[in-house]
Amino acid sequence: MLVGINMKICSRCIYDESIPNIDFDQDGVCNYCRMIDGLNETYGTGREKGLSIFKSIIKRIKLEGAKRKYDVIVGVSGGVDSSYLLKLAIDNGLRPLAVHYDDTWNTAIASQNIYKVTSALNVDLYTHVCDNKESDDIFKSFFLAGVPEVGGPTDIALAEVLYRAASKFKIKYILEGHSFVEEGVSPMGKAYVDGGYISSVHRHHGKLPMVTFPNMTFLRFLYWTVFKRIRKVRPFWYIYYSKSKAKEELQSSYGWQDYGGHHLENRMSAFAHSIYGPIKFGVDHRNLVLAAKVRAGKITRSDALQEYAKAPYVEDGLLNYVLKRFDIDRTTFDAQIKSPPKFYTSYKTYKKRFEHLRPLFFLLAKANLVPMSFYLKYCFPAKAPT
Repeated sequence: MLVGINMKICSRCIYDESIPNIDFDQDGVCNYCRMIDGLNETYGTGREKGLSIFKSIIKRIKLEGAKRKYDVIVGVSGGVDSSYLLKLAIDNGLRPLAVHYDDTWNTAIASQNIYKVTSALNVDLYTHVCDNKESDDIFKSFFLAGVPEVGGPTDIALAEVLYRAASKFKIKYILEGHSFVEEGVSPMGKAYVDGGYISSVHRHHGKLPMVTFPNMTFLRFLYWTVFKRIRKVRPFWYIYYSKSKAKEELQSSYGWQDYGGHHLENRMSAFAHSIYGPIKFGVDHRNLVLAAKVRAGKITRSDALQEYAKAPYVEDGLLNYVLKRFDIDRTTFDAQIKSPPKFYTSYKTYKKRFEHLRPLFFLLAKANLVPMSFYLKYCFPAKAPT
């Protein structure tokens, strides 16, 4: 995906003016680079400050969970980050429960990776499986709505399942495997998802009732964060983390297998990132990771731009797989792809509520009760997407 022609490009990373809500300082550095710098300073990422904070969090998790069978939840997908995070938890003396949300679109490799790592580490696995027809209907409703977040329902469902498991086993901490150094922070603008948005889109375009899909309403979100006070911690925001080194270690220690790239462990995520987003919206999310690598000095800016100019990798047979599960033909698919795009602003969401309650969510973010990235992306007004 070519960076915007004749558009201003950040002098430090590869973001250009097509990125939602971007601005540049007098040196040509974008606000997203400055955001990452701020997070790095706040969390002491990869330095003594960050390690010290991380160790204090581990100590607190052990203390508060001392009388429980498990003291922490780790969400697992079969990907690099979550698999390595599970190992990190064990290495630091925690007693994790691995939790997986199965939207029935996982690749076989991802499922095998989950089994290999949990078995080798002797970690119990808690799985919530959504009915496959129901899952297809929800994803299809987003496709028919013509909005970018076709894979978004899984993000909300996973968050809800993590909270449910934590509540069920009386666990107060959830570890998440996100790294802003390796992945950046996705821009707020054309992509958005919350439980109200899912309900609204599905109500307009879905056919089956949502029974096994674990949606998270606004009140449930407040229940988990304010009343149950279940904390979310992202260790990679504090400590040094190299995805490439983590991958090598997982492969050598557990026979973990690579699945081809970021977000490709799940076929819906792969479809959203390599087919749907680039074709319908001209959005190629590889720029998040490539920009992050440039900021971290892992690749040059020119090499990142060259890589980004190449077409995204598409798994053989992926489109046919999606057509079969959506029960549509290629003509219908092409017509929908060519239809005018829509965005979250066309449906009911919780966005305004998040903005009105920004002071509350700031306090929750400082207490690790919601991710800081949620506060930064969801609790401030954003220019309406077009």
